Amino acid sequence: MEVSASGFRFRSPPLKMLAGMLKGCSCRASAEGAAGPPSFWLDRVGRGAVEVTVVWMQGTVLEVRPERGTTVRLQDDTGLYTVSGLDTVPQGTPCVIPGKYVMVMGIVQSCSPEPVLRAVKMTDLTCNPLHKRMWELEVKDLHNYVP
Repeated sequence: MEVSASGFRFRSPPLKMLAGMLKGCSCRASAEGAAGPPSFWLDRVGRGAVEVTVVWMQGTVLEVRPERGTTVRLQDDTGLYTVSGLDTVPQGTPCVIPGKYVMVMGIVQSCSPEPVLRAVKMTDLTCNPLHKRMWELEVKDLHNYVP
């Protein structure tokens, strides 16, 4: 399902991604010309490409920076990525702390040289280590079956 808001098209629900997968996405110019936002596409061998607009990612908080509405650097088992705009999103338990393992949903802003997301939601998953151990397998399994 696609949802449109503020001139952006969003895939619903968010697509579960690893940093390494998102980094490998290609950027395409907007169909609306220079005025529209670019789109990001994950090329899948033998199955075509899928547009990546809103993603669900998980990782460990490495660094917290107050600029641009609180920005954090996160790391999963495949690479690093940055999430901005955390001062305006629901977080539940405070989780913008180095060392915390978190889930973040965000709008893809850039894929290269390093993925950058604008946060929509962030949740602390630190209390259950199973989340971290299973994440990479869960995402890879999902991508084996996404049409």
